[in-house]
Amino acid sequence: MTTRQRHIAHIHLHAAPEETRYDDIIELMSGVTPHVQAVPPDAVQLDLTSALRYFDLSPYELIQTTQLRLKLLYGIDSSAGLAGNRMLAAMAADTAAPGHATWVPADRAADWLYTRPVTALPGIGRATADTLGRYGLHTIGQITDLPMATLQRLLGAGPARLLAERAHGRDPRPVAPAEPAAHLTADVVLDRDCLDPAQQHRAVLGLADRVGQRLRGEKQVAGRLTLTVRYADRSSSARTRTLPEATDHSPALAATALGLLTALGLQRARVRAFAIRADGLLPTGNAYRQLSLDPGDGRARAAEAAADRARRRFGPQAVRPAALAD
Repeated sequence: MTTRQRHIAHIHLHAAPEETRYDDIIELMSGVTPHVQAVPPDAVQLDLTSALRYFDLSPYELIQTTQLRLKLLYGIDSSAGLAGNRMLAAMAADTAAPGHATWVPADRAADWLYTRPVTALPGIGRATADTLGRYGLHTIGQITDLPMATLQRLLGAGPARLLAERAHGRDPRPVAPAEPAAHLTADVVLDRDCLDPAQQHRAVLGLADRVGQRLRGEKQVAGRLTLTVRYADRSSSARTRTLPEATDHSPALAATALGLLTALGLQRARVRAFAIRADGLLPTGNAYRQLSLDPGDGRARAAEAAADRARRRFGPQAVRPAALAD
């Protein structure tokens, strides 16, 4: 029995749509195929496999028709990538000019990847690229030619395995129809007006930890945080920041939230309440995680998972960050 070749399209919208328009775009894409996944804030992915026979078009013709409909109905220019899986489609879209599409057929995927820089792969940050570069490894082809044992010595077993899978163009994730991302909020009202920076720091740290716990419990990651501060005179101010990568890891969320607190420059402000809103949510399985060469990162995540298990068994206060201990 042969497996039917998948045809996945990644469409990047060159005008970030408003929320209502984004809903309209998802609905428009659903007229092409029921297998549409929002990739907030400005992209969508489509599994065209089952739609090709209905429209009697080639994959490239169908994606060009879809781009034309976007332009005519909403005035939105787009670039698109077409390939056999979600990762390759997104990478192909990055190489396409506005109004055009890059198609990477399955039988040419290995050749297409071979000469591309290793940094084109998702999850390859500066630290990983610098480590590989010190050994003369700059292209994806050089990674695929390298024995796995050598790659593991350079990066460690886990990161090497992930990098090898991506370098060979493998990505089994399905296109999962879903609504555009919702949001998640945690807030705290202080007992009295607070002028103490240390107490403000502690309150925001506690909120970030709560948000992380909820994200992990719901198997989601957040791409953006907003910190809102309400003052004694009932006025408020807010700052928003996109995370370096979508995450559910409490230390990463805390670092961003505390950066927002610093950016607000509260100084002697009399604060009554804080709220953190996490949005740009994605299912954990649909998000890429940056490869890390720091063994401490793996240990921190393992400890976090153990703490979550303890909380589920003994209650939410069973394990707390040291900075929040009474």
